[in-house]
Amino acid sequence: MRKIWVKVDPWDKKLVTTALEGGADAIMVPKGYSEKVKELGRITTISEDGDLKPEQDVVFFTIKSGEDEEEIVKLCQSKKVILNCTDWTIIPLENLIAKGAEVIAQVQNLKEAQTAFGILEKGVSHILIHTKSPIELKTALSRLFEEGETTALQHAEVVEIVPIGMGDRVCVDTCTSMSIGEGMLVGNSSSALFLVHSESISNPYVSPRPFRVNAGAVHAYTRVPGGKTRYLSELSAGDQILITDYKGKTTIGIVGRLKIEKRPMMLLKAKIGEHVATTILQNAETIRLTDPSGKPVSVVSLKPGDKILAALEQGGRHFGHKIDETITEK
Repeated sequence: MRKIWVKVDPWDKKLVTTALEGGADAIMVPKGYSEKVKELGRITTISEDGDLKPEQDVVFFTIKSGEDEEEIVKLCQSKKVILNCTDWTIIPLENLIAKGAEVIAQVQNLKEAQTAFGILEKGVSHILIHTKSPIELKTALSRLFEEGETTALQHAEVVEIVPIGMGDRVCVDTCTSMSIGEGMLVGNSSSALFLVHSESISNPYVSPRPFRVNAGAVHAYTRVPGGKTRYLSELSAGDQILITDYKGKTTIGIVGRLKIEKRPMMLLKAKIGEHVATTILQNAETIRLTDPSGKPVSVVSLKPGDKILAALEQGGRHFGHKIDETITEK
């Protein structure tokens, strides 16, 4: 999951406000200004009088040659390392990422931030932006959070969809108004998740609720930031989930509340290549999956042969973390 820190030195109230409103994860300020930041909003501060302290918790490291890489890898085991490059190139970061070092790349603008996040496709997961322009900062935060992670979606062919009786289903109400083609990835197996569409379209029975995904049964998995999954029943107010659109673009959503109620359920079975995957959804016209064009498709109108979107990955998961292990789920 991406983390973005903002460096404000010298003190600039406008930059701090822009960082807070833009969703920054932490703000670095000179000594004596940590409380001034917290008067404007609740956020982690990096300062001699802040939540994280220079040298003790956070260190700057200027990389001058390849010989510095091993020292950085060791430092990362106990401290957060903010990396400076005398000649800002992607080569030192490529090597460090390949060695598993979780460094923080210091950047000055949106272009440098996009480069850092894109290195080796995986990219760094953490940057520190240092700019003196509130406009540049606002643009960078907006673009970087919009870009987010991407998920490869595949066409799944419906094999069977049958009523199975009553069960506990979960509605996830988020703090985001979703558009057509957006929803959450949900499934019976953490390695095969279907794109369940948001309630962002009108129907004869209820007004649109674009913030809601009627996601499925309590046992089902859903994708969350950081390449992890969680059970739907585990989610609660304030938790982060991934909102995914039909092109695979993902953004972070915040759970506002969960509604768990007994409802008639149905089992969906579909083939993704040679893999057969399943999920359990509420049996109602208002519950929709997503077809390859981004169009929401009601579960009650689905029939064998129809195409819907799903995400398939190799390997298994242990406590929500992806692992290189074969796990059979039926």
